[in-house]
Amino acid sequence: MARKKIALIGGGQIGGVLAQLIALKQLGDVVLFDVVEGLPQGKSLDIVEASRVDGFDISLKGTNDYKDIEGADLVIVTAGLPRKPGMSRDDLLVTNAKIMNTVAENVKMYASNSIVIVVSNPLDAMVTLFKKVSGFPTNRVMGQAGVLDSSRFSTFIAWELGVSVKDVNAMVLGGHGDTMVPIVRYANVNGIPVMELLERKYNDKAKAQEVMAAMVKRTKMAGGEVVELLKTGSAFYSPASSSIAMAEAIIYDEKRILPTCAFLNGQFGVEGYYVGVPAVLGANGIERVVEFALDSEEKAALDNSVNAVKSLIADMERLGF
Repeated sequence: MARKKIALIGGGQIGGVLAQLIALKQLGDVVLFDVVEGLPQGKSLDIVEASRVDGFDISLKGTNDYKDIEGADLVIVTAGLPRKPGMSRDDLLVTNAKIMNTVAENVKMYASNSIVIVVSNPLDAMVTLFKKVSGFPTNRVMGQAGVLDSSRFSTFIAWELGVSVKDVNAMVLGGHGDTMVPIVRYANVNGIPVMELLERKYNDKAKAQEVMAAMVKRTKMAGGEVVELLKTGSAFYSPASSSIAMAEAIIYDEKRILPTCAFLNGQFGVEGYYVGVPAVLGANGIERVVEFALDSEEKAALDNSVNAVKSLIADMERLGF
């Protein structure tokens, strides 16, 4: 069986980690594209020179020519400027929209049958723009945000409870920004509600709610926390790992339910926008959106997040994109 061809658009921090993870997991042959001459070639050479040590046989090519992505089965887009201290994801809108416009045109030209995962920020706007420019069907264009945000939420819960993060199930919905919606009510440790475990730990319901509120806030601000610490860039390892989880679900047709920035046609009361929701990912990309009941507070929070996405898209359209 022929290996899949995976094109990575953007050879920065996330792109480099993506290339290495794909090689280590032998998910497919990689083409790493970037506009900076020498950058993708150098990173690719560095990774592939460890192939004997790490035991992988995939092909890994760095390039500055979009033509080299021709025929790619899967495209992961990280191209764009990273966030810097004091900068919101939305501040990146104009610059990264110009970049995404070019990316979408070239992916449409050279990899018209590919499934595309967008990671570039501001995420919800960039996914929307890629879909608009490429004209790809909505099942083949999605964004990575919820897998990362949910992993962050799960990590904070595991630390608080002193349990393995492998046993924590927690999900974050909505836009990838300060209005994202960690779903507290369904968060659990191997089926045991997290709130029940917090209440038992503190023997105080109010204290448990206070601790959870702090974890929710930290989840929402987690990207900014990393930016402030790094000072010269933004998170790259965790976004790459989260993108790989989605890539594996697609390549291996796993039918995993993962929080995905997906196009909604009435699900959760949203029509015609990309929003983070649970979706089944398989060989056809987004195979279906999974709806579940939200209480009034959760629904209000999701509606607020959707409104933030709508505002972002309106700004992008006003700017001519």
